[in-house]
Amino acid sequence: MDFMLTDEQKLIQQTVREFAQNEVAKDAAERDRTETFPKHHVKKMAELGLMGMMTPTEYGGGGLDTISYTLVIEELSKVDASVGVICSVNNSLVCYVIEAFGNEEQKQKYLVPLAKGEKLGAFCLSEPGSGSDAANMKTTAVLRDGYYYINGTKNWITNGKNANYYIVTAHTDPTGGHRGISAFVVEKEFPGFSVGKKERKLGIRSSDTVTINFEDCKVPAQNRLSEEGDGFRIAMKTLDGGRIGIAAQALGIAQGSLEAAINYSKERVQFGKPISQFQAIQFKLADMETKTTASRLLIHRAAWKKDHDLSFSMDAAMAKVHASEAAVFCSTEAVQIYGGYGYIKDYPVERFMRDSKITEIYEGTSEIQRIVIGRGLLK
Repeated sequence: MDFMLTDEQKLIQQTVREFAQNEVAKDAAERDRTETFPKHHVKKMAELGLMGMMTPTEYGGGGLDTISYTLVIEELSKVDASVGVICSVNNSLVCYVIEAFGNEEQKQKYLVPLAKGEKLGAFCLSEPGSGSDAANMKTTAVLRDGYYYINGTKNWITNGKNANYYIVTAHTDPTGGHRGISAFVVEKEFPGFSVGKKERKLGIRSSDTVTINFEDCKVPAQNRLSEEGDGFRIAMKTLDGGRIGIAAQALGIAQGSLEAAINYSKERVQFGKPISQFQAIQFKLADMETKTTASRLLIHRAAWKKDHDLSFSMDAAMAKVHASEAAVFCSTEAVQIYGGYGYIKDYPVERFMRDSKITEIYEGTSEIQRIVIGRGLLK
């Protein structure tokens, strides 16, 4: 593995950094306050080719490698983790699924507009009674006269209100356990589909998170992905890649917190000198830098393995658990370095602190990541 970025990767990183800092950062605090979805930024990300970065060019994507993808998500999340996760979900949890498991007709109909950013996608796995225990989902899909009729509820759906297409998992054989789950592409306009309540969240408030309801939702049989019973395998494989994206989001939060803390510590004067000159502050910055750098190396290793078709499930789990805990640590330390100013909304570190916590929870909690790692060690 080469630790140096290629010229192309550096150009991608710089382009997205300029977009994030010059445009996304300007209204991040206001969108957080008003819980406003950043439609204008999503449109610009589509123009920059960020909504289907890893999708092959023949399907409207950028054909980029996974390391480039992590650089993009990190740079976006350094200023606004909400924008970062919107981009991550469309890439990792939607475009990837259709590319990997869809047929040619499904790719032309759904993947192309998603990869171009003309449409937005969402991933529907969790339910009110099944989060980590995903196989215990209650949503069903019954085949009748060429259509699957889906009934059930999905919650915690990122992009759920603003998406056009949804990857949905449901039991086609309720007696089959995880082998009885199938996956579908569902359009928002299908009869029986409805968007439920929007959640009021601690963090990533500019990203919409909603409940999705299915009441005899009529889905054409040709919208099933792969074979009946493949849904759980599809979801688990998808989450492996998705965790790399969330790890990169967490890394962005950690890096943004570190940079803000460094800058503030140089400006804040106490006892006649900048607080950056006090060893207590330097030790905090040193720990933040160490955890951030270690997270980046873990993320890039997982991404490198994915790009080289090597097993990366454990690597993705290690990257996510380390980066998410680093994000919580770094954002909390940044607030501490800012002191009272870190606790008010005039500065971004209090938002970083609120945004960081979800990275330890969604797309597999830290506890689930440790199960994945432990099982990988003992198999």
